[in-house]
Amino acid sequence: MLLTLWRRWPSILKSGSRITLAVIVIALSTNGFEQNAFASDKEKLSEAAKNKQRLKLYESISLKTGLDWQTVAAIDQYERTITRAHPKTRPVREDSVTGVFVSDTNWSGYLNPEKEDTHPESIRFFHGVGKDGSGDGIADRNQDEDLLYSVASQVLVHGSAEDDVGIGLWEYYHNTRAVQRILQFSKLYKHFDRLDLSGHAFPLPLNSIYSFRSTWGNSRGWGGKRIHEGTDIFANHGVPVRSTCYGVIEIKGWNAFGGWRIGIRDLNNLYHYYAHLSGFEKKLKAGDIVRPGQTIGWVGSSGYGRPGTQGKFPPHLHYGIYRDRGLVEWAFDPYPMLYRWEREERKAIRVHH
Repeated sequence: MLLTLWRRWPSILKSGSRITLAVIVIALSTNGFEQNAFASDKEKLSEAAKNKQRLKLYESISLKTGLDWQTVAAIDQYERTITRAHPKTRPVREDSVTGVFVSDTNWSGYLNPEKEDTHPESIRFFHGVGKDGSGDGIADRNQDEDLLYSVASQVLVHGSAEDDVGIGLWEYYHNTRAVQRILQFSKLYKHFDRLDLSGHAFPLPLNSIYSFRSTWGNSRGWGGKRIHEGTDIFANHGVPVRSTCYGVIEIKGWNAFGGWRIGIRDLNNLYHYYAHLSGFEKKLKAGDIVRPGQTIGWVGSSGYGRPGTQGKFPPHLHYGIYRDRGLVEWAFDPYPMLYRWEREERKAIRVHH
């Protein structure tokens, strides 16, 4: 992505676009993620092995707390996505199975003079969250089972019913976005009853006629000076638009910029944004679960005006992707991921034929 910005820098300056430091920071922070999108077969096998370890851990915590394993998994997955977004401030062990991070102060208690305290009794006295989840008599912040058990116990303070869990999540995170994400993740795990929900699909059928290239950072004028936060995929009006991921529909309706648009949240805490649609799949509504390749709408040219405005530009799908960083979301260039999904889907089709 940085190479793309560098190559386009002269034209950007010539156009008079204002490229702020924030955009460059976003580019730097997301570049590593985009490179990681091209995971090797060896890395995928490693992830499958980790999922087996994680499921075993989730089932163990479920037995000890009474919280279903899917919600335990959702808590861990949310923690993992926030750790991935803030690796410097939320360090975890390289061999860690869980993604949970608890600061030494929260673990031992704010007034505890021993920040590395591992004694459950003294931690409890100073109102720390650290607990012994493995049964060895030690509350070890570097032990996967202790970490996840401690957070799950905090969430269960009011009970295991969904509303009670929601209250417990709020009291632990003090962040409505965290509550929403964890409940969404839990819903996905319960629906599919498995951990591996990493599959993706290209947003348009591969047998349709379409074209796309990286349009990230291009200047946009309607509605004020701004940059293009996504990739435009040009296609004929009415071509089906498909979900790229396993996810939960977060929003569906009209937006003055995006026209008829739909937003889907996946397990990596990424928000997939599909805009300028001509219409939606009528049965879908906010809160519904979708899978890769499922039709969610059709290519159109809606937007740039009041509800129903059409035809101010050629028909195309605007596809954007945003990472939730805990309190805010940042857009990053989806082109490398789109290119990868298209390539993988074509490869799968060739193999099956």
